[in-house]
Amino acid sequence: MTTPVAKTSWTDRLPTTVGRGVHALAIASLASQIGIIVTGGAVRLTQSGLGCSEWPNCVPGSMTPTPEMGIHGLIEFGNRTLTFLLTVIAVSMIVAVWRMRRTHPTVFRLAVVLLCVIPVQAVIGGITVWTDLNPWVVSLHFLASAALVSTATLLVNRTGMLLRSEPSVAVPPLSGTQRALGWTIAASSAAAVVLGTIVTGTGPHAGDANSPRHAFNADLVTRIHVAPVYLLVGATVLALVLAYRTGAAPRLRTALLALASVVAFQAVIGYVQHFTGLPVGLVLLHMLGSSLLTAAATNVWDRSTGRFPL
Repeated sequence: MTTPVAKTSWTDRLPTTVGRGVHALAIASLASQIGIIVTGGAVRLTQSGLGCSEWPNCVPGSMTPTPEMGIHGLIEFGNRTLTFLLTVIAVSMIVAVWRMRRTHPTVFRLAVVLLCVIPVQAVIGGITVWTDLNPWVVSLHFLASAALVSTATLLVNRTGMLLRSEPSVAVPPLSGTQRALGWTIAASSAAAVVLGTIVTGTGPHAGDANSPRHAFNADLVTRIHVAPVYLLVGATVLALVLAYRTGAAPRLRTALLALASVVAFQAVIGYVQHFTGLPVGLVLLHMLGSSLLTAAATNVWDRSTGRFPL
């Protein structure tokens, strides 16, 4: 009598614990989300925002750019195709953590959020084209990407903690002041990023010569944008001093040092670009800085709350 062979599913071959491969996918998710923000900025700064005049087609009757669209069509279409790379990474992430969806539900939910928001982001991109790069829609497009950067940062943190077998509660325990400063850093950085999109919508780099702009006073909205930055700087300095005086966990201190570095970088680039007429190269660096600020502030907020659901 022969023993029946047990049927196996392809899911049986998937990992049940977070290894280096899963953590690498989380890092790839974060890197690609930051990357598409930078390439999206390059589209706008090269006046290629309407290089593809339609959506989802690039031009009427064609998914790809035609020679008539020139270099602008290639730049815009190239940025659109990056969405497929993000989708592949997001799907791979969900597959990698599929068998952990009950043991580590937060990791699985973060992966699902990343995948679900990508098509929403693509639709917002389409609306951006349909409205001839309306600055409010362009801002929403950027903020959706910033939200994905924040989500991917949390995913990197969770998979990293599982890989290193870190405790799910901060050790040593965090004080109420540290937690409050973490929330202040998160709120002030978010406000600075949101207001920064209004400054951008008022500035000269519209993405196309005929696109609408905000009718705000550029100097006024810039000063308003800087207000939460001052709060962010103060909260970051206080949190750093407190972290070193109380012997906070090394990863929190590292997160705060990284945030301080990004804030300093953004401040220098922001002031220089403002007083030099917003040169394209500096504006692109400032967009990269905004992405890094979102990731760094999310990391500090996460490390400052004291609880890490996995």
